[in-house]
Amino acid sequence: MQGIKKNKMTHRIRAFKYLSPWIFFLGGWIAFTSTGWMVWLNMIWAWICVPLVELLIKPDPTNLDTAEEELVKNDPIYDWLLYGVVIVQYVLLFLFLKSISDPSLSRWDYIGRILVMGLLCGSFGINVAHELGHRVNKTEQTFAKLLLLTSLYMHFFTEHNKGHHKNVATKDDPSSARKGEMIYLFYFRTIILSYIGAWKIANEDVKKKGHSVFSLYNEMLVAQLIQVGFICSIYFIFGSTITIYFLAAAAIGIALLETVNYIEHYGLSRKEITIGKYERTLPQHSWNSNHVIGRLMLFELSRHSDHHYLASRKYQVLRHSDEAPQMPTGYPGMMILSLIPPLWFYVMDKKIEQINMGD
Repeated sequence: MQGIKKNKMTHRIRAFKYLSPWIFFLGGWIAFTSTGWMVWLNMIWAWICVPLVELLIKPDPTNLDTAEEELVKNDPIYDWLLYGVVIVQYVLLFLFLKSISDPSLSRWDYIGRILVMGLLCGSFGINVAHELGHRVNKTEQTFAKLLLLTSLYMHFFTEHNKGHHKNVATKDDPSSARKGEMIYLFYFRTIILSYIGAWKIANEDVKKKGHSVFSLYNEMLVAQLIQVGFICSIYFIFGSTITIYFLAAAAIGIALLETVNYIEHYGLSRKEITIGKYERTLPQHSWNSNHVIGRLMLFELSRHSDHHYLASRKYQVLRHSDEAPQMPTGYPGMMILSLIPPLWFYVMDKKIEQINMGD
């Protein structure tokens, strides 16, 4: 019994490694209370320091053993680390809206603060919402929607869970990038079709329950009303200029999400067994990254293959699979690479050809 308690305490201490993403919140606080180069600390860390370090550090494919998983998967400390994100995200959003109204800021201060808020919207507003949105607990799902609200992307909850996970790595999924598809064209396709898809899913759900699509039982209709109300609240409290700054930050958060979607499934496809019916989603249908810093910064999102294999598995127990195709580096570096299509195609199309030859 004493040994079990000791192991549990050890793993609880290890859980605090997931406080490392909170460095972005610290960077956000500094950005919204400082001027000059310090506004840019988050951007320097995320897009220069982390990618460079991950090129030098070897990936870690280690999995927890069965006994460790049992200890960790139901430990509430891992959940509370996510719940805290909801509070801090809104605190920093308020600080952003208040601080960016300062007329003494330079042009670069304005740009830096908007980019940092956009980074927070993408890395926390949407990423943590993604984790909580897969939970069956209604309170956690509500937390997910609150985080998505900070990026004005609440339809993600509907389309991702009921559309993307069903259709991933098929031609029916707007969030799965095709081989040879440039990311800038992918943005238009995925954003537009995912939004339309979310409406279709929500409308079908509400009809099955015997309600009108124009009723408040329609989760997409409710989501749009909440988002419009949120924008109006910012407008009436802070004014039109600050509202535009907020919309710009939300757009950056959305772009970050869709860039992640692009790199996670690029060029991978499931075999069609019969018309419209595909093989089960397996680890080989998503790109995986075991690069440690990216894993911690994004609450293990980069172990994406296992997430799609079993979406109910919590972030702290996601596994490496030998069958999963591996990215050459971590998420931040891959996201930068994706923005340079010739280089992206050169690196990734080769890897896809190697995978196909192995099949």
